[in-house]
Amino acid sequence: MSPAPSPEATAGRPAPLHVEEMWKSQAESLRLSLLAGQEGFRRTIRVADINRPGLTLAGFFDYYRGERVQVFGMGECAFLSTLSSAQRMEIFERILSVNELPCLILTHGREPVPELLEMCDRFQVPLFQSQWETARLIGEMTAYLEERLAPCTSVHGTLINVYGMGVLILGASGIGKSECALELLKRGQMLVADDRVEVRHKPGGILVGSGHQMVQHHMEVRGLGIIDVWKIFGVGAVLKRSLIELVVYLEMWDPKKEYDRMGLEEKTTTLLGVEVPEIRVPVQPGRNLGSLIEVAALNQRLKQQGIHSARELNDRLIQRMSGPSARG
Repeated sequence: MSPAPSPEATAGRPAPLHVEEMWKSQAESLRLSLLAGQEGFRRTIRVADINRPGLTLAGFFDYYRGERVQVFGMGECAFLSTLSSAQRMEIFERILSVNELPCLILTHGREPVPELLEMCDRFQVPLFQSQWETARLIGEMTAYLEERLAPCTSVHGTLINVYGMGVLILGASGIGKSECALELLKRGQMLVADDRVEVRHKPGGILVGSGHQMVQHHMEVRGLGIIDVWKIFGVGAVLKRSLIELVVYLEMWDPKKEYDRMGLEEKTTTLLGVEVPEIRVPVQPGRNLGSLIEVAALNQRLKQQGIHSARELNDRLIQRMSGPSARG
């Protein structure tokens, strides 16, 4: 296994997600309205999981997950309407007194009981109202939080989608990563990011790469400068994000080095704790790197489907050499 590309990547947890950032970025898409507790906008959302209080409203706090965003659906709101004002005040005090609590959201456009407005202002816990139904809100909110809170790293390289496979091209500065990407673009492949690739680790060991929003769909090519791939090659030549399923490391040809000529050895590199298949391609004049990477992507797709061409050929050779004709 190859070591992680530490000289070219800076990894870490994402920046803290405050409720204010969530509100500003998702208010329109989630149809959120602020009802109370604006003083708590600096509270931090630390986990992507969403909690529905359920039995907590009945006083059962043994499994209350106060560090999660709390969502009150039709059932919770209907149950609260059956309680007296004193009972609601008692329950809300216990729910809202958790320091890690980020915020509360009411779904279906339900109006809060007066005690909830009062207590959210008192404990400085943001209270939102969404016009969406509960299941849809939870699904969209979870997807947003998983994306925003995922472990991330920034890699110096180029990410190209080749025949539907995300290929991360790495190598020393000036080795020809962008030029290789240009050749692939001319052959109908799609650019995701050039120079700086933002990589996020999604649940299930999935790596997703994208470009920085400010320079998305742009490339820096030595001798040409900055080019706009979308305007030159068309909308079909760019992608906003892609899975990372293969790493291609470009290195200068070393005549003293033994390169793998059979492909029997499986090499991997590690990004954010995830092992990704890696191939090292020596660079020298006359080699068509675009064609090599296209074939590498297709070969990797075959491996994912359980077809390993080099091993199959090796097995056939071994069978031939150990068969009766070889012994006779």
